[in-house]
Amino acid sequence: HDGRGVFQGLENPFQAIRYHSLAVQRESLPECLLVSAEAEDGEIMGIRHAHLAVEGVQFHPESIGTDEGKALVRNWVRSLA
Repeated sequence: HDGRGVFQGLENPFQAIRYHSLAVQRESLPECLLVSAEAEDGEIMGIRHAHLAVEGVQFHPESIGTDEGKALVRNWVRSLA
């Protein structure tokens, strides 16, 4: 991850749980969406808008198996204030 936004202050890398078969294709992203995190296999795990306060992740931060999940959710909640 890039250490910004919801990833600020998190270990890098960290273990994250994903239960999906669909994934964002890098070449399909418009210029305004930036890759903020990816798995070891190159699959996109996080995106962020270049100018708006909009982020998304492609894993389960709420899972007990996601090491930094609580911290990521905490960062997200703080960003809402």
